[in-house]
Amino acid sequence: MTRYSKMFHLGALTTAAALVIVTTTDALAQSPRNCGPREVVVTRLAEGYGETRQAIGLAANAALMEIFASTETGSWTITVTLPGGLTCLMASGQSYEALSEPLPARGIPS
Repeated sequence: MTRYSKMFHLGALTTAAALVIVTTTDALAQSPRNCGPREVVVTRLAEGYGETRQAIGLAANAALMEIFASTETGSWTITVTLPGGLTCLMASGQSYEALSEPLPARGIPS
């Protein structure tokens, strides 16, 4: 993956995480069972699902967005860690696949 491609993916992930944070702030306040200390959440993802960190980005309000995934099972989880250390599960699913797609050439519709 080229440096430009990595920066593009990181920017896209950061934007997605910011949107998730903005649209789920009320839901997080109502559902504390989906949050916990970062060490506990990361250990549970590793031991319970075989997931390791695959991507990272900074989101709004200095929050850290991370994507964890298992290359063996295809499971994935998106977490957001707030500056105080509280990590919340934002989304999860199956069929994770790492991609490295080039941008379309300028001036050519995609």
